[in-house]
Amino acid sequence: MKRFVAVPLLALAFLAPCGAFGSEQETVAVIGTGDMGDSLGPRFASLGYRVVYGSRNPGSDRVRALVAKTGPHAAAVGAAAAAAQAQMVILAVPWPAMESVAQNLGDLSGKIVIDVSMPFAQGEDGYPRHLLETSSAERIQAWNPGARVVKTFATMGSHLLDDPASEGGPVSIPIASNDRAAKEKVARIVAAIGLDPVDFGPLRMARDIETLQMIYMIPLTQNRPENWEFHFRRSEYYGCYLSGGSTTEGLTPPYDADDLAVFPGEEDPRTACD
Repeated sequence: MKRFVAVPLLALAFLAPCGAFGSEQETVAVIGTGDMGDSLGPRFASLGYRVVYGSRNPGSDRVRALVAKTGPHAAAVGAAAAAAQAQMVILAVPWPAMESVAQNLGDLSGKIVIDVSMPFAQGEDGYPRHLLETSSAERIQAWNPGARVVKTFATMGSHLLDDPASEGGPVSIPIASNDRAAKEKVARIVAAIGLDPVDFGPLRMARDIETLQMIYMIPLTQNRPENWEFHFRRSEYYGCYLSGGSTTEGLTPPYDADDLAVFPGEEDPRTACD
């Protein structure tokens, strides 16, 4: 974790429907206290969530310091005990440890489970390679069929959680899930943090998000002095093109084309068409 800045009040307005500022305070379990976990926990706490860390060593000096930094309502216990307390579970555990952790958290039915993991290893040529034929998120969903799995926070550095303005402009955060309500709730959280949520569709698209993760890592594996953050620039071109009666040969609308998740800040681009 690097540095922490307050989220603008306007951004916090996006989070109001999530429940964190309602009469009941939701609990978020952050499983893993490494580079992403120690940034996600304090950030969720700043949005009004109670945070409980799931750690192999909850009594260690480092974890106790993280709990203290997170706030007066934070705690740390074992991973399964943390998940049992929470309505939302963040899996910030690396592979291959994820395989064991994600299968031993108890009953996750009905809980939103956010997967931020990067399932790749370094290849013989020094570049990253996939560890899985599908995706981490799909594996987690298969192991926990009652969970509402969401893939996100996966194509960025932890410094953006600590300070979303550190790169001098918007950073896009892809989100994939089979659960529309879970996707919308997580999108509001992403926006409240100060990042730009982008709908990547159903959970099977998590494998493409994980390819973006590998692309993100390339300049680091090359030992370059700078890297990049993703920014998907919004455009009205195709929305207007299709609304004008034009068709794209061979294009079949996806199953949810008429019932897409609604993300913060989105407007129908076709309203601006001539």
